[in-house]
Amino acid sequence: MLDSKPLLIVREFPAIKRVDLQILQVNLGYLCNLSCTHCHVNAGPKRTELMDEKTINQVIQVLKERNVKTLDLTGGAPEMNPHFRYLVTEARQLGVEVIDRCNLTILIEPGYEDLAQFLADQGVTVAASLPCYTQDNVDKQRGKGVYDGSIEALLMLNKLGYGKPDSGLTLDLVYNPGGAFLPPAQSELQVDYKERLMDDWQIEFNELHTITNMPISRFGSMLMSKGQFHDYMQLLIDNYQPKNLNTVMCRTTVSVDYLGNLYDCDFNQMLEMPIPGADKPRQISDLLIGDLRGEDIVVAGHCFGCTAGQGSSCSGAL
Repeated sequence: MLDSKPLLIVREFPAIKRVDLQILQVNLGYLCNLSCTHCHVNAGPKRTELMDEKTINQVIQVLKERNVKTLDLTGGAPEMNPHFRYLVTEARQLGVEVIDRCNLTILIEPGYEDLAQFLADQGVTVAASLPCYTQDNVDKQRGKGVYDGSIEALLMLNKLGYGKPDSGLTLDLVYNPGGAFLPPAQSELQVDYKERLMDDWQIEFNELHTITNMPISRFGSMLMSKGQFHDYMQLLIDNYQPKNLNTVMCRTTVSVDYLGNLYDCDFNQMLEMPIPGADKPRQISDLLIGDLRGEDIVVAGHCFGCTAGQGSSCSGAL
């Protein structure tokens, strides 16, 4: 696989610092039932990396002792970690908001038939990937049949109350561009999504989050193989907006990999750029004894992806 990391490291990006920790984003492993072209994790059915129960218990301890407000679970398909339900249940008992970054199709996989009901019972926020409202575009990015499976899963979630007014069950959708271009205006695209999904399927959801594709991992390799990497990087740099530095997610979020190592964001995690310590990279246990507030964030060229145009975070445009 072609490596874009050296080209990212040499590009300068403005210095930014952390503020108070609000969100703990935990990657439960790279195992996934899909292999999407835009995936910055290189997740797939053959990956074996999964967070173990000991590390998950450390996450729970941090949630409890640091009064973290939000637990953001990602992967891979985070639900495929055998300890997923244990972690969700413990976090919800602490009053922590739990976000499940769901690829939707996992909800209809054999062995996961009761997963949607579990998420509803626990009041988990579902952030569901749906890179387009048309079948051709979704299947092109994520694989043949994924669109039909996604629609089936969305109808299942709606039946449980997700995305319905006053249900208390939040269903947000996530859009990724289908190529080397920036997302359109989030508010305008949300209107299109709501109209098309209602007209075609009577599907309801709360908000649409648009996320810029990062020039790393699988998407970065695709850019390199097509000779588009430098043009895409220039697109990100040309559309840099300084005001987005104030609200980038890395200022309030810590990313944890499946081994318990700490990163400023999920993208740094994939680039193996950890939060440095005095003599070694930080671990999840370090959050029990120290605060990262005021520390420098590790930056490189890919950070232009979060600050280009309308900005980009796991919660959509900035």
